[in-house]
Amino acid sequence: MADFFYKNESINLIIKEFLDKKLRTFERVRYAYVIMNKKDPTKISVITNKQDWVDFYIENKFQLTDPVLITAANRIIPFSWEENIMINSGLRLPKVFNMAKEYNITSGYTFVVHDIKNNIGVLSLMTDENCEHDLELRIEESKNKLQMLLLIVHDKLTSLYREMSDLSDEEEKTSEVFSKRENEVLYFASLGKTYQEIGILLNIKLSTVKFHSGNALRKLGVTNIRQGIRIASELQLIKPVIL
Repeated sequence: MADFFYKNESINLIIKEFLDKKLRTFERVRYAYVIMNKKDPTKISVITNKQDWVDFYIENKFQLTDPVLITAANRIIPFSWEENIMINSGLRLPKVFNMAKEYNITSGYTFVVHDIKNNIGVLSLMTDENCEHDLELRIEESKNKLQMLLLIVHDKLTSLYREMSDLSDEEEKTSEVFSKRENEVLYFASLGKTYQEIGILLNIKLSTVKFHSGNALRKLGVTNIRQGIRIASELQLIKPVIL
C-alpha cells in the first residue's frame, strides 16, 4: 500500500462517489480530500471533483509550500482560509493562491485528521464568488458534521486499502507454497473429486495428478491427501479454481 500511496483507482472511485453523495446538499461545492505523508510530502493522493486544479497542483508540487496544508499539519481543528492565512501563519507564499484564482478558487474551509501511519487527511471545501451566498455560513454551521464525515471517509479509505493489502499478502503467500497445478489438484480433491475425476477435469493423465498431489503433500509434510486438504484449508492456502 505504501508503494502506491493510495493510488488504486477502484478504491478511490468508491470514496469519491461517497463524498459526492454526502456533499450533495452543498450545491456546486468543489472539494478536495487529500492524503499526505507528513514525513514525505511527495507521497500524496487527492480525491476531488475539481480535477483540473488538482492536476496542476500536484504537477507543480504545491503541497510543499501550500499554507493550507502547512497549517493543517500543525492543528487538529477545522479552519477557514483565504489569502490572509499567509499573514496569520507568518508565511509569505502567494504563488499557490495566485494560481488558485485562475481556477476560480478564492477561499475555503478545511477539516483535518491525523492517522497512526503518520499521514494527514484533509478535506477542503473550496468556495468563490459564484457559490451560493450562504454557503460559507452553512459550512460553518455544519462543521461538526463535516469533521465527522472526514473521519468516516478516512477510516473507510484506510480500511479498503488494508483489505487490499491483506488480500495481496495472502495471494503472494499461496503462490509461494503451491504451483498452479498443485493448487488445482488440491482444490478439486477438497471438493471430494477422485484423482481420476480430477484428471478428466484438468485434461491430464492420472499419473500427472498423482505427481502434483505428491509434491503438494510433501510441501505440507504429510502423506495422506485428507490430512493435506485439512491442513491446507486451515491455513487458507487453497485458492478457488474456475475452469
